[in-house]
Amino acid sequence: MALECVEIETGPQPRHAVIWLHGLGADGHDFEPIVPELSARGMPPVRYVFPHAPTRRVTINGGMPMRAWYDITGMEIAQRQDEAGMRASIVELEALIAREEARGVPASNIVLAGFSQGAAMVLAGGLRHRGRLAGIVALSGYLPLHEALAAERTPANADVPILIAHGTVDPVVPQPLGMLARDFLRDLGYTVEWKSYAMAHQVCAEEIADLRAWLATRFAA
Repeated sequence: MALECVEIETGPQPRHAVIWLHGLGADGHDFEPIVPELSARGMPPVRYVFPHAPTRRVTINGGMPMRAWYDITGMEIAQRQDEAGMRASIVELEALIAREEARGVPASNIVLAGFSQGAAMVLAGGLRHRGRLAGIVALSGYLPLHEALAAERTPANADVPILIAHGTVDPVVPQPLGMLARDFLRDLGYTVEWKSYAMAHQVCAEEIADLRAWLATRFAA
């Protein structure tokens, strides 16, 4: 069964969708308020799907149960990765894509977006998805499971538009991790648009405006 989600439709019978994964300890309501700010003039109706991650114990937070896409075992978040948890979340993401397709939204009209942990998961999952996606947005995240990506990526998304954005003073996911993701993907031949903002581990008005314009291009009629 697909994860429980918060859903917002900007118009009737949407045939475009954004599946947006939240960060560690948050839930599907986290980015719900920005939906009105992402609607550009002329954009077709879009279904925004904000799933709640499963609740699991997170090592770095003393084993406290919280919503998380995978465990984090230390301060070096890109090291000692919880591969089993990540791959389980990729399966959950595939189920969400399949549900949108069953509701009449083709993969080519689906953008995967995420913040922090969610950004890591949409990069890991989207580049392995077998159907051509409309785009991938990674905000304040990094690229996990990168060692296996060259072997596991799919030709369908070899030219998928990717937007990676990061804050210059992010104390949680340092900006160099986002830059490493950008450079690694470009070296594999992906087209990556990079945005940097004078902010910490958050989103800002300029970033939302840039994302609105980027989505309008992806969903242009």
